[in-house]
Amino acid sequence: MARAAAVTSPTPRPAPADRSEAVLSRLQLLVTRKLDGLLQGDYAGLLPGPGSEAGESREYRPGDDVRRMDWPVTARTTTPHVRRTVADRELETWLALDLSASLDFGTGQWLKREVVVAAAAAITHLTVRGGNRIGAVIGTGGGAVAPARRWRGGPPPVGPGVLTRLPARSGRKEAQGLLRTVARTAIQPGRGDLGALIEMLNRPPRRRGVAVVVSDFLAPAEQWSRPMRKLRVRHDVLAIEVVDPRELELPDVGVLPVVDPESGELHEVQTADPRLRQRYAEAATAQRATIAAALRGAGAAHLRLRTDRDWLLDMVRFVAAQRHARTRGTTR
Repeated sequence: MARAAAVTSPTPRPAPADRSEAVLSRLQLLVTRKLDGLLQGDYAGLLPGPGSEAGESREYRPGDDVRRMDWPVTARTTTPHVRRTVADRELETWLALDLSASLDFGTGQWLKREVVVAAAAAITHLTVRGGNRIGAVIGTGGGAVAPARRWRGGPPPVGPGVLTRLPARSGRKEAQGLLRTVARTAIQPGRGDLGALIEMLNRPPRRRGVAVVVSDFLAPAEQWSRPMRKLRVRHDVLAIEVVDPRELELPDVGVLPVVDPESGELHEVQTADPRLRQRYAEAATAQRATIAAALRGAGAAHLRLRTDRDWLLDMVRFVAAQRHARTRGTTR
């Protein structure tokens, strides 16, 4: 029920190039004003200290940290050895951006897909400096099965969707090119696979860094929770959940026709029924609780952005809270 009311017109909504450039320019200005100076250094997602990557061993010298003792080498050589660590000189961030058909919806100030692009712009601004690299994988609907079209005469294609990988590169020029590609990606009808999208960050294995998954997470939790847990083993993971208020409760507007763009199913809902609205709200609350529990079980940091609220203010508060927790040594 919560999913059916969370979608509207099934017509694909392409992003014109001129509109994309205007939106990105405005986002860059907003992000620069609000987020600059919130992070200390360029390596907020990595462990502090001399380094986290294992290096070579050497003999123990007075004053060395005993916590760095390399016991296997010490046992083999009968001489105390310590393990060197290699400091991470740059941060590699990967974005998994869900642009499936359910994101082409919004009843607040923004469409959900616009919040996805905005979140990508904010994360890019926070990470792409000092030689840091950023890449992305983008998932859309089932456009690989059939071209985008109006749904007249049958349901849309149901398949794994189209998955696109943008290689990780350093530099603001490359980052702006990545954001332009994201903003111009047209949403296709059909069902995507969030689990397969997240799995693209696991294969091939990459050096330890930051992985950010931006989605509405309306796909069944069992589809994406295992790849998310696997991703957390090697990376710091941030899950950004995009929510519209109509996905949480229904207004009293009489008979409301709704179409699910991922399945093509049409329903007419009598929203004047208070019991139906109550059941819908309860189902939506349970759905969001399931999503939050799955993300918590995967060990991912969880940020919820809504289309009817100031997403930038919510992100500022989240970043500031993460920074405060990190200085107190309470982050994961």
